[in-house]
Amino acid sequence: MTTKQSTSSFANMNEEQMPVAKHKLHGWKHFAGLYAGEHVAATEFVIGATFVALGASTRDILLGLLIGNLLAMCSWWLVTTPIAVETRMSLYNYLNKIAGNSMTKLYNWANVVIFSVISAAMITVSSTAVRFLFDIPAQLNWYPNSFWFVAIVLAVGSIVVLVAMYGFTTVADFSKICAPWLFVIFISGSFALFPALSNHVLGTTTIGSWGDFLQIGDTSIWTGTNDQGESGIGLLEVIGFAWAANSITHFGLIDMAILRYAKKKSYGLFSGVGMFFGHYLAWISAGIMGAGAAVLLQTSITQLDPGDVAYHALGFSGFVIIIIAGWTTANANLYRAGLAAQSIFTSVSRKKTTAIVGIATVIIACFPFVFTKMLPLLTYAGLLVVPVGAIVFAEHVLFPKIGLTRYWAKYQNLVFSVPAVASWGLALVFGFGLNAVDVMSFYYLFIPTWLFTIVVYTVLAKQYGAGKDYSAEIKAEALEQEQIEAYQATLAQSALPAEVVDNSLVSRFLNAASWLSLIVISIFAVQVMFFSPSLDIYTGNKATFEFYCFIGTIVYFVTSYLALQRQKKLALQTQQQAIDSQASPVML
Repeated sequence: MTTKQSTSSFANMNEEQMPVAKHKLHGWKHFAGLYAGEHVAATEFVIGATFVALGASTRDILLGLLIGNLLAMCSWWLVTTPIAVETRMSLYNYLNKIAGNSMTKLYNWANVVIFSVISAAMITVSSTAVRFLFDIPAQLNWYPNSFWFVAIVLAVGSIVVLVAMYGFTTVADFSKICAPWLFVIFISGSFALFPALSNHVLGTTTIGSWGDFLQIGDTSIWTGTNDQGESGIGLLEVIGFAWAANSITHFGLIDMAILRYAKKKSYGLFSGVGMFFGHYLAWISAGIMGAGAAVLLQTSITQLDPGDVAYHALGFSGFVIIIIAGWTTANANLYRAGLAAQSIFTSVSRKKTTAIVGIATVIIACFPFVFTKMLPLLTYAGLLVVPVGAIVFAEHVLFPKIGLTRYWAKYQNLVFSVPAVASWGLALVFGFGLNAVDVMSFYYLFIPTWLFTIVVYTVLAKQYGAGKDYSAEIKAEALEQEQIEAYQATLAQSALPAEVVDNSLVSRFLNAASWLSLIVISIFAVQVMFFSPSLDIYTGNKATFEFYCFIGTIVYFVTSYLALQRQKKLALQTQQQAIDSQASPVML
């Protein structure tokens, strides 16, 4: 193949089918922001309150979430990122390369189901805020018991589906600016309700020591007993869930799609920004808010939904956080589900597949079990796809070390990989079988299932030809990768400018105003938490906090969104100028 011929063939290829070009790689700030935005979301309200209902103890929460989230961060760093950086491919393309199109379609079906259910849960969460405004009873059963709640879900869900179909880019951009606000709001909400808990336990609205905090936690928040009055989950279960909650993305390797853009393998460590701001501080804060709302309403946390909790912690800002956080999370996952469906039905447009999947998602969202059972749903979703990650891990990491060949199925031109499909099927039987006989906590099932899949796939792949000599094919593969790099280097010379920084006076003012609004919210939250020496002063401080929190929220989103639009406009203008300059003839 000549250089001209190879360039022509690559130009006709879908960019997603090739490794990410070097000029499109991102620095660490990109991944820190990305993980912060994705993992400080509406699900944190549900999960944080669930730990309270399951009866974890205070010490187990503080230590267990620390260890579990550290393990999750290391999983991204040591398992996902090395494969992503070395291949520069998404999981879907890697899987198609080693297991054929049939396996990829099966995997996409699994993703349609998983992302649809997660999206449905977030639609339901957003609907709890709207139902609160219309005084519709909380939905605490697995099925809806109010026609009007169903009507609200259908209305909220329809907006989510339409945006996922037509305007996802805007929502994706908007969700990026939500992370700082969400983090401040979670912490502020816990500050706003902690004095009420303190008064309930200690008889005073202030705490004087770390021991007081632990006493309040043990008595009113993480009591060690569940809502049935029985002994709750322990340290190992808390560690296990914190680790397993995102097994679909780290051990399951879905985040290869994100981390293939990382300049260095160490950037996997920035998943810790999401883990410790979102899955540590936000879960703890959500637990405090749930317990505090239960004390104020003199009820059990199991009788409250996210709308109840958010309103009693944050006032009208609570409606904003539930609607926006649920909405942005639902849109992202519904968009993923639509993409997965479109890759199965290639003759149908993404908009149509998203619409069809969206209709099913909204119907599922009418049933409240999808958010009340988030912990087991996330764990089982991980168990479903972790075997696929194990297959890729075995092929990429293990095979070269034991004399087997990567991409052997591609070299044999296999459309259907028996070792891959059989390993996945056997792994599901193995994993769910372990759960059925109850030999271990289901939070940890993904680990033996992952190891089992690696062993089975390695044995089967060797039997089906992974140990044969593919020297000629390996040389051809290496040559193709060199040609792709040369082609991408040519494209880099005429690439449009990278992200443009808007340093105009107006944009700097807007950014300063947005950050100042968060500072103001934080100051009033601190006043409630640490400067409320009596119940009357606490009540007044909390009312003041709720007012300025709502004002600060409005200011933050208005100024942040305007700054974002100005940034995008400047980027488009800069890109157009670059295009015009490239198209203009050179005068000698």
